[in-house]
Amino acid sequence: MTSDAPQLNRPSVIPALSYTDARKAFEWLQEAFGFEPEMAIEDEDGNLVHSELRFGDGLIMVGSEWHESTKSPLNTNRCCTTTTHLKIDTDIDAHCARARAAGAEIIAEPETQFYGDRTYRARDHEGHIWTFGQTVQEMAPSEWDAAVGTKTTMGRAGS
Repeated sequence: MTSDAPQLNRPSVIPALSYTDARKAFEWLQEAFGFEPEMAIEDEDGNLVHSELRFGDGLIMVGSEWHESTKSPLNTNRCCTTTTHLKIDTDIDAHCARARAAGAEIIAEPETQFYGDRTYRARDHEGHIWTFGQTVQEMAPSEWDAAVGTKTTMGRAGS
């Protein structure tokens, strides 16, 4: 059996976020955070029913509130049960300025963390929370443990 379907590079974990206006989110995430469109599926009326956006080697799905258990933070008193962390390799301060200019609410300004990453946290136009991080100093867990008094245990990937 042969297929002319494109072979997509798909990560093992793909978060799916619900928005009240999926098309606006699809476009806003590109403008504010630099996501790139991977896929968009529209119904016969031109409504965006499913979309995927790429960020580096990661992927997210963006869609509408399709079930009573999938709500945008707009419809949960701005509560988020998850946040999304994205690693960037470019100027984190410039990335934050881009997000702010597009209307993101910056809820934690860029700051260098004890583990060597410079991070900032933003809330998007519907209330989803995003953390962006750029490694500015490579550090071993023993170094950050010594700096702040923690004890880090690494799993299979870090051993």
